[in-house]
Amino acid sequence: MTKLRLAIIGAGPAGIYAADILLKAERKFDVAIDLFDQLPAPYGLVRYGVAPDHPRIKGIINALRDVLDRGDIRVFGNVRFGEDITLDDLKRHYNAVIFATGAIKDADLDIPGINALGSYGAADFVSWYDGHPDFPREWPLDGGSVAVIGNGNVALDVARLLAKHADDLLVTEIPENVYRGLAASQVTDVHVFGRRGPAQVKFTPLELRELGELRDVDMVVYDEDFDYDEASRDAIASNKQVMVMDRVFQSWRRRPSANGAGGGASRRLHLHFYAKPVEVKADENGRVSAIVYERTQPDDQGGVIGTGEVREIPIQQVYRAVGYFGSPLPGVPFDRKHGVIPNREGQVVRRDSNERVPGVYATGWIKRGPVGLIGHTKSDAMETISHLINDQGSWWSPVDPSPDAIVALLADRGIAWTDLDGWHRLDQHEISLGEPQERARIKVVDRDEMVRVSMGHRSSAGGSGER
Repeated sequence: MTKLRLAIIGAGPAGIYAADILLKAERKFDVAIDLFDQLPAPYGLVRYGVAPDHPRIKGIINALRDVLDRGDIRVFGNVRFGEDITLDDLKRHYNAVIFATGAIKDADLDIPGINALGSYGAADFVSWYDGHPDFPREWPLDGGSVAVIGNGNVALDVARLLAKHADDLLVTEIPENVYRGLAASQVTDVHVFGRRGPAQVKFTPLELRELGELRDVDMVVYDEDFDYDEASRDAIASNKQVMVMDRVFQSWRRRPSANGAGGGASRRLHLHFYAKPVEVKADENGRVSAIVYERTQPDDQGGVIGTGEVREIPIQQVYRAVGYFGSPLPGVPFDRKHGVIPNREGQVVRRDSNERVPGVYATGWIKRGPVGLIGHTKSDAMETISHLINDQGSWWSPVDPSPDAIVALLADRGIAWTDLDGWHRLDQHEISLGEPQERARIKVVDRDEMVRVSMGHRSSAGGSGER
């Protein structure tokens, strides 16, 4: 029987779903799958891209854990593609590879002043508050008024974490350094800007409702944004999700804090619709000092047009949450305009000729761009796996496909890779750190400490370097 040795680069939902679907598929060959990730711990976006106060969304980890814990997928963590292993290495030891590396960088926003001091990408902030080991341990939160540009769930996550009191996050797995940073925050006002109206936002009802439940935070909306056009009224009447969100907005309009009147809370979260940012102003030291936006209006077709009216709000920081963007991988075709690996339904193609690249596949956000929720990657992986199975005749012919070959290669290169047992040790270690404080866990942030714990070694302090 034909043997398929498959490498998957990326141990987030996209990579794990792809492995699970292939192992469960009806096929005429045996499968052995090795899952690689640059981080010592698996789960990718679920661990490092979802806000810590979203336990219901993080519950998807349970399903991913069940897949890995079956024992039919090998995990190699702390292995960087392009540095520790290359595409040529994979060709020598595997029949094919699926890239599931996601999109972790911020998309650009081309407006004057966006690169001023105090202007940040939302993805970097998310990586900080989720304890990503490759990002700084400290984050400056020394401005009273901050702006968040975007009308999607990431923008709401960022706005919520900026407005929320740090003590209210102690029930989550928030790392200690992040708690300390948020506890020292000087932020009092968070302004969220979206160029379209309330009926066109990309939030989900769950995300929106959570904003209104923040302790000691006033929700500020403005009546001028709710003079709905016909397209907006139709959207509310025909789409249950939009209808629910409109009810939330309307309930906020009845609060004392509506229209900036103030409801007595120590912090305020302002939602500005029909507001298209056009410039970030800086002071004489080059630091963010204000955001300038153009007032827009409905075009009666669900979109907006500019009105020419320009407004300005003083701020000290700005976060752009206008989307994620994929990163190029050494030796793999890349579409720099769209931030994806060029492909046809998951089969990777060359950028210039559109010809198939045998043995190379993609799934998840690096395949289709950063759209859809985490669960959408499952159907995406099914499409890629379907082609992989049907492409049996074009797989690579590895020189040494033995299971021990990749282990020997990593050992020869001195790579301190982590395995599934190592993740279980790290998982239990984080849980034990949280137990004295009656928390679910305290996430270890330092990469070296993650590796030491995973490999069965503890620091002299017996815990995370971030405690």
